[in-house]
Amino acid sequence: MVHAAENSAPLSQVLAALLDAPALEAILRGALAEDLGPRGDITTQYLWPQPRRLKGQVAFREPGVLCGGALLPRLIAVVGGGVGYRVCATDGDALAAGSVVAQLEGDGAAIVALERTALNFIGFLSGIATATAAHVAAVAGTGAQIVDTRKTVPGMRLLSKYAVRCGGGVMHRLGLHDAMLIKDNHAAGLTSAAFAQECGAAAGRARSLGVKFVEVEADTLEQVAALLALPAGTLDILLLDNMSLAQLAEAKRLRDSTRPGVLLEASGGVTLSTVAQIAHTGIDRIAVGAITHSVRSIDIGLDVR
Repeated sequence: MVHAAENSAPLSQVLAALLDAPALEAILRGALAEDLGPRGDITTQYLWPQPRRLKGQVAFREPGVLCGGALLPRLIAVVGGGVGYRVCATDGDALAAGSVVAQLEGDGAAIVALERTALNFIGFLSGIATATAAHVAAVAGTGAQIVDTRKTVPGMRLLSKYAVRCGGGVMHRLGLHDAMLIKDNHAAGLTSAAFAQECGAAAGRARSLGVKFVEVEADTLEQVAALLALPAGTLDILLLDNMSLAQLAEAKRLRDSTRPGVLLEASGGVTLSTVAQIAHTGIDRIAVGAITHSVRSIDIGLDVR
């Protein structure tokens, strides 16, 4: 199974596997620096000249799947100020409107300072997890997996992929560095046979470097047939780009009769309204860019007293 280790690990281990502690702290510090700048929270400094103690809770204001709650204790540690917390929900949980994610108590200035950054992270990542879960539910029972893409907000790649896992999706390659994906631009000017020959040679070289998988994008059924004619073990995945339902079904027939071990992945313009139809063609994976590049953040708030 492609990416078996990453996609079967418990969620509690996935975040640590993607981002070590220093890398995650750097992301959180960078986000806080955008908000606090060199002078800090001038409103709170002038409004509350004396320390003020607050209690508050982070809560969903609409239904959704939680992601980013695991960042909150780490963000509190970066802000400092002696804020205590109690975690009330776990990343991956499906929450109703009004559900409490965490309760906070401590220095009011510190709580107000971390509020917007925490809500930005949790709202955005929960939006990804919620959108992913909706697509996963739409293909339930078909055997197809929902897979993410590289269409992510710059700087948020790894956290976005963690959010996809929280929603029940599957991580694709992390970037250009960890797996081989030969795309249509690589095939420019080549016949299907010549393209397949180049892919076979490149796959052999890539395997010697220990890449996680070798995948090739096919735009036509002619390319599909040529690529499936390569020796067994050359390819792990065929990416079927912008193919009709009939073409997807035919690609599956060709795969089943020649190279049943090769996974088929559909991509291109997939929406929540079309994903079930695509899954029912019998393909294995559906790449959905919208779950990371076009999501709406979950409405979440921090109410204090």
